[in-house]
Amino acid sequence: MFCFQCQETAKNQGCTIKGVCGKPEETANLQDLLIHVMKGIAFYGDKLKDFNGVDKETGLFSAQALFATITNANWDDDRFVAMIKEGLQHRNQLQNKFLTAYKEKNGQEFAETLPDAASWFSDDVADFAEKAKSVGVLATENEDVRSLRELLIIGLKGVAAYADHAAVLGHEQDDIYQFIMEALASTTKDLTVDEMVGMVMKTGEIAVNTMALLDKANTSAYGHPEITEVNIGVHDNPGILISGHDLKDMEELLKQTEGTGIDVYTHGEMLPANYYPAFKKYDHFVGNYGSSWWHQNKEFESFNGPILLTTNCLVPLKKENTYLNRLFTTGVVGYDGATHIANRDNGGSKDFSAIIEKAKQCSAPTELETGTIVGGFAHNQVLALADKVVDAVKSGAVKRFVVMAGCDGRQKSRNYYTDVAENLPKDTIILTAGCAKYRYNKLNLGDIGGIPRVLDAGQCNDCYSLAVIALKLKEVFGLDDINKLPISYDIAWYEQKAVAVLLALLFLGVKGIRLGPTLPAFLSPNVAKVLVENFDIKPIDTVETDIAAMMKGE
Repeated sequence: MFCFQCQETAKNQGCTIKGVCGKPEETANLQDLLIHVMKGIAFYGDKLKDFNGVDKETGLFSAQALFATITNANWDDDRFVAMIKEGLQHRNQLQNKFLTAYKEKNGQEFAETLPDAASWFSDDVADFAEKAKSVGVLATENEDVRSLRELLIIGLKGVAAYADHAAVLGHEQDDIYQFIMEALASTTKDLTVDEMVGMVMKTGEIAVNTMALLDKANTSAYGHPEITEVNIGVHDNPGILISGHDLKDMEELLKQTEGTGIDVYTHGEMLPANYYPAFKKYDHFVGNYGSSWWHQNKEFESFNGPILLTTNCLVPLKKENTYLNRLFTTGVVGYDGATHIANRDNGGSKDFSAIIEKAKQCSAPTELETGTIVGGFAHNQVLALADKVVDAVKSGAVKRFVVMAGCDGRQKSRNYYTDVAENLPKDTIILTAGCAKYRYNKLNLGDIGGIPRVLDAGQCNDCYSLAVIALKLKEVFGLDDINKLPISYDIAWYEQKAVAVLLALLFLGVKGIRLGPTLPAFLSPNVAKVLVENFDIKPIDTVETDIAAMMKGE
């Protein structure tokens, strides 16, 4: 195996025996083979754009398959084998569709040399492991080409995840699916460096569009997030803990648990569900339990009741953990030994009766903490306070905004983000989204004229809200460049959704982003140099040095 897609990859170079995340070699290899199959689908899907395009079923499958390979999403080898087989079926269908259309148009057979991804086939699972050894990351020998291709694919995984979230709520766009085909197909071609860089930047553009689509999907279904105090203590009833990002699962779970005597709590990236008006009508939706994803071995254990994982952020159980029989997965998530809840039939709902019955057999959660935290500062809510915010900036009460969005993670070096939050001058406001907020969202940082000093926009995809806020402030202040705003970017990254967000910010023209706790291992020295020269991306430094530089606008 060779995997370097997440921030904690071994020695910041690559995992070669077992993932630091816990991913076994066998699973890593199956993921590599699935990506190879997706490139084959994309080869034909991209060519079909000159005819009648790709159907939504194949587009959605492509998004879900990419999503399944995100760090901490799916650990179930049988599920990957099934996706590889399904992917080969999709590829062969597209191949037949394209070859027929090509012959009808040109009067002759298609005769171009095919890349291996478009021609390899086997229905023997024994062949999968052997084939996987030759199609992984290191199959591209040139370091810089490899770096640009992997930057593209890794960003594309984030785009695919957000596209799947939106599709769950009935919002899909053909251009997103078509770009997935175009981007993956490009990795089978010998492109120039400029062409590859252009494709990476287009990924940023599509990331913006996909997050906008997801924002529309979420807010049209559940209303705009609003300022909310979220309880972080526990009640005496048995509970169900829901983690991940899928708000449709949240809605259906709340409906099915109503009147059962079971409370529902959020965990990790599901915390922002507390901010949506549509969910506040449920009296048994009682708050958030615990913190970010990497604490779950302890927090899932002490919760005592069943846990539902709706999307990525599931880590392997430790030997001492006893909650496997209380662990339920759904969507792209999989874990050997956990109960998987099937996807919806057309127009139907998922059946959460098994998790409800399990909850009735469990005791109430063990209390970890008490109190409340405040969130709900997505773009609609912040823009409603725009006059107050602008006045605070003009009066000098607010000197600077610091965007500290992104991911949390296990490394001790991430204490940097807590220390930055604690040591920023009192006239600064932190804008955040994603699980990075757990490094500082329970600190007592006060407010500025009634404006909390930590404004939480929501999940990682709600970084879109932060971009909307920045663009609106640029308009209000009459500026011609987003980089002239009193905003600094100190971003924490961990997995592939964060890479999509980073590319989105670069597409929007944001420069001077600090990125940590390390720069991505998949950036070769030459590719990193391009990003530094074109976008002034910086590694984080000491807390004192970075705060001083940010306050100067550097």
